[in-house]
Amino acid sequence: MAENSPVPQSQPLTASQVCNNAGGYVWTLDDMDRLRRFLCLGSETGTYYCKAKELGLQNMECIQKLIEDGRGEDVVKEILEYSLEGRTAKQDPILVALVQCARCEHVKVKQQAYEAMPKICRIPTTLFQFVEFVEKIQGGFGTGWGRAQKRAISRWYNEKNPRQLAYAVTKYRNRNGWTHRDILRLGHVKPKDEVTGLVLKYVVKGWKELDKSVKEDEEHSDSFKEVLTFLKDAETARLSTDQTEVIALVEKHQFAWEHLPTQFLKSVDVWKALLQSMPMTAMIRNLGKLTSIELLKPLTEETALVCERLRDENRLRKARVHPIHILAALYQYKKGKGHKGKLSWTPVQTICDALDDAFYKTFKFVEPTGKRFLLALDVSGSMSCSGVNGIENIMAREASAAMAMVTMRTEQNHYIMAFCDHLVDAGINSKMRLDEVIRTVNSLNMGGTDCALPMIHARKKKIPVDVFIVYTDNETWFGDVHPSQALRDYRKAMKIDAKLIVAGMSATSFSIADPADKGMLDIAGFDSNCPDLIRNFALNLV
Repeated sequence: MAENSPVPQSQPLTASQVCNNAGGYVWTLDDMDRLRRFLCLGSETGTYYCKAKELGLQNMECIQKLIEDGRGEDVVKEILEYSLEGRTAKQDPILVALVQCARCEHVKVKQQAYEAMPKICRIPTTLFQFVEFVEKIQGGFGTGWGRAQKRAISRWYNEKNPRQLAYAVTKYRNRNGWTHRDILRLGHVKPKDEVTGLVLKYVVKGWKELDKSVKEDEEHSDSFKEVLTFLKDAETARLSTDQTEVIALVEKHQFAWEHLPTQFLKSVDVWKALLQSMPMTAMIRNLGKLTSIELLKPLTEETALVCERLRDENRLRKARVHPIHILAALYQYKKGKGHKGKLSWTPVQTICDALDDAFYKTFKFVEPTGKRFLLALDVSGSMSCSGVNGIENIMAREASAAMAMVTMRTEQNHYIMAFCDHLVDAGINSKMRLDEVIRTVNSLNMGGTDCALPMIHARKKKIPVDVFIVYTDNETWFGDVHPSQALRDYRKAMKIDAKLIVAGMSATSFSIADPADKGMLDIAGFDSNCPDLIRNFALNLV
């Protein structure tokens, strides 16, 4: 356990939480639990795939059953809540579930789903995805563009501040083969006021027609003039061949790179202007690009600015950047090469140092769950040579060490063990840095991997645990006792509604979790969504 930390007393299971199953205890799922799993994982089976297959109707059996049982309105409320609170790892399951409700035959459920759509589809990208899913789910039966959908589309455009709407439609012009012009025409959207009408006319008719329709001698509100100027400048920036003009417009309106012609995205001066107002996550994502064009190089003002921002705790907190996200960025940047394409750069050491500092700073922003954790780190030799499926350039050993550090530094009650064919204390603590943790774990190289050992050990030693987490690569083997049975035996012996998460960081698929047990979760691969997924699972939000 954590140094000098008290161990909370076990909390007995209730009859509504568990049922006896072949001598063990299963924390059973109802249809609403299956819905929550689908929203968070993209499947009902208790497995989260970092590289998921395309979702289809076969993934939504629980949703259809809930609608048929008269609980469709509860389904929509759950979808909206999970979206607004950011509980889901990916957006697709949320949208697929919402479309299923929006296209059902139950009038109230349909109405509620379309009312929720503008709140869930907050940016054009998700709006385009929603429309695309509607087209797919129709399966050739109708167009999907009934009155309810048209009203929802109209609200999406009309409920936004006109200035924000202008920014959105000029930044996200098209996705997945859809444009705003397509949607406005199919949805027959009528603007709520003159300023919104200005934006919609720009989308449908283009700038030339809009410019002709605005008479200089007419009186217009300040909001109208502001949006008109923005649209004019966005159009100018989109078509400009003058770099000086583009830079001035970026500085004036804080345009993003999506607003600009492709030929300017190799310009040091243009990126210098973009950097001034670039959000934290976008800046981290573009560090390689900015270095490749030599905007970031030793001793420059821009390099100093980037390093200052990476060490700014307020910026890191507001951006909600997780340590794993920073670690992935650090390893990618140090490699000097992008995931795809020919982009390459020579890493700047001061930026590497700043990313390293940011990694440790972000630990304090991870909110503790208050649960009791037993982490079992696979220390087999393959962990040092198996890459993580979902995060480039990181080995399974490094990712598991980093996640152990997150737990040690944020959760008061933790117990970190190392395992292969037997368990030992990992010999690491919250004061260590990542390189020390990796060296210590590397020195414990043992034999085969048995994922049932943590629960067997905790039951024998009567250690109270709320959440077991096994971090391994692709070695999800077990011995005489299946991990799911070991978990049931532990629950029965300790009277604790314990959970088990098995993260096969290099795996593309495996099956340990009992799909009927909502207290078990498999993670195939490991990406930047996983830390939040693990937290939500520990807190019964998955």
